[in-house]
Amino acid sequence: MRILIVDDEKLLVKGMKFNLENEGYDVDTVYNGEDALELARKNNYDLIVLDLMLPKIGGLEVCKTIREFSKVPIIMVTAKGEDTDKLLGFEHGADDYLSKPFNVLELKARIRAILRRSMTHSYAGLNNSKLDAGPIVLDLSERTATVGDRKADLTPKEFDLLEFLVRSPNSVFSREALLNTIWGYYYPGDIRTVDVHIRRLREKLEANPAEPVYILTKWGVGYYYKP
Repeated sequence: MRILIVDDEKLLVKGMKFNLENEGYDVDTVYNGEDALELARKNNYDLIVLDLMLPKIGGLEVCKTIREFSKVPIIMVTAKGEDTDKLLGFEHGADDYLSKPFNVLELKARIRAILRRSMTHSYAGLNNSKLDAGPIVLDLSERTATVGDRKADLTPKEFDLLEFLVRSPNSVFSREALLNTIWGYYYPGDIRTVDVHIRRLREKLEANPAEPVYILTKWGVGYYYKP
């Protein structure tokens, strides 16, 4: 597994690199957003650990740009602890979030959980690459969704959320249930994380996101998929 660490705190980067390499990962490191984009385009990474505050190009812009050409899982890291920063990270395509200072054991646990899910979906796709959910068809190997002739490239978390909903059509799930199921492992975020990802799915899948017909809300209860 190959990981890219992007952070301008060189001592922190050195510590993360040492610990992750001891876990058996192949780790590349850079200290600014410009170099991060260059390596992300050139190499095939399994995961990126990305700081929010970076020189040259900020972390949010780096994350947004990477999402234009890659679905690689991204963990955002920042000294800021405000919920608005977390939501902005998710809006730009981040899959997870860690606030500094953090325990390296927590970082390794987050990485293992994300990579384990990615590998599980990849192996599942080898045996059954298509999931026909009525108007929406999921390609489990490419982790994309198609509505009619429109194809949507989803982030890993967006795909996980959509797959979970379409496998239980017309079943309503609360925000808390979705947060615990999709993010899990004692995720420190709040239920607005779910709202952000539902909105992004509607923008990518619905003809009119303001009037969705596939991913619906049952007011006061939660979200569900209607085939």
